[in-house]
Amino acid sequence: MECTGSNRTAGNYEKPMIRNIVFDLGNVLISFKPADYMAIQGYPENLKNTFLNDVFRSEEWHMIDNGDLTTLEAVDRIAARSSLKRDEICEIFDLRTKILLAIDSNIKVLPELKKQGFRLYFLSNFPSDIFDDVVAGNSFFKLFDGGIISARVGASKPRRRIYEILLEKYSLIPHECLFIDDLEPNVATAIDLGMTGIWLSDPLDLGKLIKEKLNSFQ
Repeated sequence: MECTGSNRTAGNYEKPMIRNIVFDLGNVLISFKPADYMAIQGYPENLKNTFLNDVFRSEEWHMIDNGDLTTLEAVDRIAARSSLKRDEICEIFDLRTKILLAIDSNIKVLPELKKQGFRLYFLSNFPSDIFDDVVAGNSFFKLFDGGIISARVGASKPRRRIYEILLEKYSLIPHECLFIDDLEPNVATAIDLGMTGIWLSDPLDLGKLIKEKLNSFQ
């Protein structure tokens, strides 16, 4: 007896309908490569490596992103153990907005997606103290329907809580969301929560990978 009344057949499943696209910021829409910046600016190799290890790869750096430390508290903690002087550490923190540069080719993707009817969000590990300056300096933030940064909610990727905060705040359904990040563990968490994920290992592939992923649902 043939069954009717259902579009599903054995071995098939209903594909998700993507309505929302969620972007990480760093190295997805905004370039953040302190090593490249310092090389271009002519920092000596030994000083560049000290900045990278003692500041950008420090526990304090991640604690700022998570909202657990202020920048000044982080500077004091780093200065207590580093060969760097406190003024040098403050100077590198003050350079953050100069290191954060919009990736123009990727920004151009946003208005195209808006025209297609997608709602756009950001979800990023980001320090609170410079976020407003970054938003003010980049008009593409006006294209977003909302977003979450880690320092202002006390949670960061790849832990599940920050994703859940985004979903709850904007009443998003996970299987209607496409999530894009440059770090594979962050994408893995999104997929575990029911989203579709893109791991962007090369920022310049953004437009191509989004198109391919969306076409796969047609």
